[in-house]
Amino acid sequence: MDEAATRFHFLNEVLPYAVLNENRDEWREELFNRFSKYVESCKTLREAIAAVNKNIRDEVMVDYNTKRKRPDQSPSESIDQGMASCSGLSILLTDAFRAVGIPSRVAGTLNWFDNRGNHNWCEVWIDGKWYFTEYYPDKELNRSWFLADAGKADASNREHAIYASSFKAAETYFPLAWDTNLKYVNGVNVTPTYKALYNEQQQQINIDNKHTAIYVIAYESKDKTTPEDRKNVISISFKGRIK
Repeated sequence: MDEAATRFHFLNEVLPYAVLNENRDEWREELFNRFSKYVESCKTLREAIAAVNKNIRDEVMVDYNTKRKRPDQSPSESIDQGMASCSGLSILLTDAFRAVGIPSRVAGTLNWFDNRGNHNWCEVWIDGKWYFTEYYPDKELNRSWFLADAGKADASNREHAIYASSFKAAETYFPLAWDTNLKYVNGVNVTPTYKALYNEQQQQINIDNKHTAIYVIAYESKDKTTPEDRKNVISISFKGRIK
């Protein structure tokens, strides 16, 4: 990576003290002390990213829980409660990456294509491009349950597009599900990247012929099974054969 690009990503995705609109707190020293021990022997950024991902949950003891106080919690708020939303977990993971020098930002959608709500996750900058990961990561970068949904995002529709956060002034703002009137969080429309990733992985699935598509619907309870009662819907690809 050239010096100008390195400087840009340091200033925009390592140095900043905030990710979205979360309360500002002094997280850097604590998170550095927590995670530097995991990356000090790593020889590449990929190894360092994997080390943080692998250890963050057991290090901070924070889990996803809808009973958290706020969706947009700061790292200290999530650690104090031991719970966070997907947005709070993504802020925490992004700040953990930044604390040890890994360029990171939050990405997400205000509302999935089928109107079942928002979701946020993390991106990391390595090898000259962005890769996505999550607080509960897949074994590989750019792999997650939500990619099939991200592949159906609409770049022309702010509600159903995918954005990445930016500390520096950007082309637009990052839409926040908990405050749609707040527009000072800078954002970049990255929908085409996710659609391309999804199409690429689908092409590979078709080539290897070892996957079966599964559509999963979760309901609130066995007594609530109408479309209006759906709690979650995801499209996944199962590797192997179903007998």
